[in-house]
Amino acid sequence: MKLDLTQFDALTFDVYGTLIDWEPTIISMFHSTADQYGVTLSDEQLLMEFDKARAALQKQRPALLYPDVLRAAYGQFCRNYGIPENAQEREVYANSVMLWPTFADTRAAMAHLQQHFKIGLLSNIDNTSIQFSERKLGIKADVVVTAENVNAYKPDHAHFHAAFESFAALGIPKERILHVGQSLRADVIPANQLGLSNVWIKRPGRSLGSRPEDAVGAKPDLSFDTMQELALYHQAHLALA
Repeated sequence: MKLDLTQFDALTFDVYGTLIDWEPTIISMFHSTADQYGVTLSDEQLLMEFDKARAALQKQRPALLYPDVLRAAYGQFCRNYGIPENAQEREVYANSVMLWPTFADTRAAMAHLQQHFKIGLLSNIDNTSIQFSERKLGIKADVVVTAENVNAYKPDHAHFHAAFESFAALGIPKERILHVGQSLRADVIPANQLGLSNVWIKRPGRSLGSRPEDAVGAKPDLSFDTMQELALYHQAHLALA
């Protein structure tokens, strides 16, 4: 039986990959560094270089702030390919979150959804960086949980428990929260483990967190290619209500 979105009071969102389109900028930055030194790698190879570095760095505890993850990923890439590190270039990486754009459908979809739901943002980012993205989304979230807040990275359950507590204070129990994310690894699987209803936004052409090896055991309740499709699905349910 498909979910009726009118049965929920709050939506929690993964941000980067779901609402903010970060992969092209990440690829572009690594291409810029590689091209200077004649390192020839495909877009997918460059993205995997970043993802391998990110995965290792995000296992560290206490959790690094995301600008430090980006700095360290740059440094690891340079060492892997014999590229001299440049302090100015390193800081471009560290501050690149402010350059990451929204997906074309995000703002309109979020404008519609915020009229009907409390909104939560659950992200492996830091508090300063997410402010840039929140402004780009055109919203003011009711609940924001970052890796900096909980000192851990999704798929760690700490993000979700913090959101549950914040929404409980607003009178919204877990059963009335729907989680939305692009990453099967970081969002759908922990939502399954916690008994949290969830939607997978596939984002065709984007891969971080949703490759086959990330998908083992993931069971989304609904799936759409875009946020626009999610908003239209909700509108259809409103019409039937």
